[in-house]
Amino acid sequence: MRDRTRGDEDAPGPRRGQSSQPTTAALPAASPTASSPAFSAAPSATKPSQPTAPSAIEQRRERRRKRRRQMLMWTTVVGIVVLVGSISTVSYAIVSNLADAEPAAEDPAPAAPAVVEPIEFPQDEPAATAGAQPCATVSVLSSFENAEMVEGLAAAYNSQPRNVAGSCVTVTTTKDKSGVAAAAVATGFPSLPGDQKPTVWLPDSSTWVDVAQSQGATNLRAEGTSVAISDVVIAMPENLAETIGWDAEAPTWSAIFEAAGDPDLWSGLGHPEWGAFKLGKTSPLMATSGEAAMYASYGTAAGSLAELTAAQVQDPAVQAEVHQNETATSHYMATPEHFLWHARQAEASGSTADFLSAVIVDEKSVWDYNRGITSRDGITRTQGEPPSEQLVPIYPADGYYSADNPVMRLTGEWIDPVEAEAAADFIRFTHTAQGQSAVRAAGYRDLNRALDESVEKVGQLEAAQRGTLAFPAADVVTAVQASFPEVRKRANVLFLLDVSGSMDEPIPAGDTKLAQARKAIEAALGHFTTGDDVGLAAFAQGPDGAMLPGLVSPVADIGTSRDGFLGALGGLSSMGDTPLYQAVDTFAAQQAASWTSDHINAIVLLSDGENDTPNAPTIGADQMLANLKDMHHATPVLIFTLAYGADADVATLQSISSATGAHYYDATDPSKLEAVLGDLVTSF
Repeated sequence: MRDRTRGDEDAPGPRRGQSSQPTTAALPAASPTASSPAFSAAPSATKPSQPTAPSAIEQRRERRRKRRRQMLMWTTVVGIVVLVGSISTVSYAIVSNLADAEPAAEDPAPAAPAVVEPIEFPQDEPAATAGAQPCATVSVLSSFENAEMVEGLAAAYNSQPRNVAGSCVTVTTTKDKSGVAAAAVATGFPSLPGDQKPTVWLPDSSTWVDVAQSQGATNLRAEGTSVAISDVVIAMPENLAETIGWDAEAPTWSAIFEAAGDPDLWSGLGHPEWGAFKLGKTSPLMATSGEAAMYASYGTAAGSLAELTAAQVQDPAVQAEVHQNETATSHYMATPEHFLWHARQAEASGSTADFLSAVIVDEKSVWDYNRGITSRDGITRTQGEPPSEQLVPIYPADGYYSADNPVMRLTGEWIDPVEAEAAADFIRFTHTAQGQSAVRAAGYRDLNRALDESVEKVGQLEAAQRGTLAFPAADVVTAVQASFPEVRKRANVLFLLDVSGSMDEPIPAGDTKLAQARKAIEAALGHFTTGDDVGLAAFAQGPDGAMLPGLVSPVADIGTSRDGFLGALGGLSSMGDTPLYQAVDTFAAQQAASWTSDHINAIVLLSDGENDTPNAPTIGADQMLANLKDMHHATPVLIFTLAYGADADVATLQSISSATGAHYYDATDPSKLEAVLGDLVTSF
């Protein structure tokens, strides 16, 4: 409660697909361009630039776009989402209209597509003067992927005076990974005080509403409705897309999975220096693009992307084929930004192809990357020069999913009636001309599927839509999530733990660093299942210069080795100094020796200090990094590094992870170790 009386409790909203909670997941296949007269009330946020002579790159891209348009004309169907509009200050919805052309009985000529008028977004109606203070606060929880858009909507709303029930209104934003946010919604945000709990939830896909409800959420109102659209695509470095021909003729999902599983594909196309086909995906338990990848894999295996059922997901034969598709995955990460940061690092040291051949991401991420925005941690973003190796989005020929960004009002004792009404007013604003302008400016398609002209150009995105797919029904969503531990690519992982003397230091939670590390690793072990090979090693330097204790639990199937692993973990004690470079070099070589293409081969390195070997000289940092880079080309072992405590050598740990195409994680606050390590192992 925020110093007002408790608001009314509404019944939880029904699952997606029921008529009382419409969404735009099944949006039509085509849309007008942003230059359509219908958009006169909501102009693009980007001013047109003065015409200049096209560069050679631009000419090549234009030829490619023309080839695409020629190939796609026969499949284009014009359809527009119809906005029902605002019903009251607390309830409104958007209804999707699909134009179905009836086939002619005898005439083989295709019928002309039905034309539906585009939405004419209403003008915002701010108050003449702001209401009284203190302002009602509307806290909006978003995904990491759509956070920038939500921040833009909040800023646009806050820029005008608001008066709801006599009170001014301030919209604030927070963000989290989609899977984490869904779990928090389901449990009512137990870790947050009442004045910090969200009033509105805006995930990037309605599938997360299904996930939250499957986990017991009862605090979602029924009028959830889409705010923006971003298609999930295959992003490739431009030269790789041209070499394989996918820039001109889009492949099917089957062709994508087949290519990803062919270790000799690039060699056969004259580019052995690109190595194997490296397909990157986010975890479907954390990100919408990862979900979409799994739906495509299941739909391909079951024979229909559009009509996938829960029974098919649970079919052992289908799961076996999906698992085979998953073996082509290089590794999973928590957010698209993680992959794209590494792609940019690979370009800086050689070529993007050294890290990835293709990655499944949303369109907005492609736009961000091509204009030079990257994020090492998936949270903070930095603006640099645009990459010389641009990404191109590939729209699979047999369909692709659209993230529909639904906005949901929450209910709970922490939300009073004025805040509930203010939340409804903010949601109303998201569907106005001004709100949809903010959507386009943030790199998203508006509810007419129109893009900002600059976004379309920089991201090389397709304006015409030809094969968008509705996300599957709620029971399919939950079935796919439940199946992921069984069908995902298996892991070959060694936990490598620093047990030098500093691990005896106490931390605020009352444990020592080592005791907390044991608990975190034990919790992380729960993410692995039968078929995952997991081992444990620890390192310190003894008085005689020897590295000890070394390998304490051999890398083996965790289905049978779990008890031995936990026993070895519990028996670790702190001792001696820190032979960090020697430990990394030694155990990376051992993992490379057991490298196998059907597993994700990795080390999880946890260290709380700098390399310190006073009792015997060991390998230097430069030689260690050179060895890692050489190994990466033949038998790549991902070394995920985790800085534990304030004295950890962050720069060295970052360089180790970067050299292997893995990710660095920050647990310099020891109390966050368990959460950070749990996040890390989603990459398996």
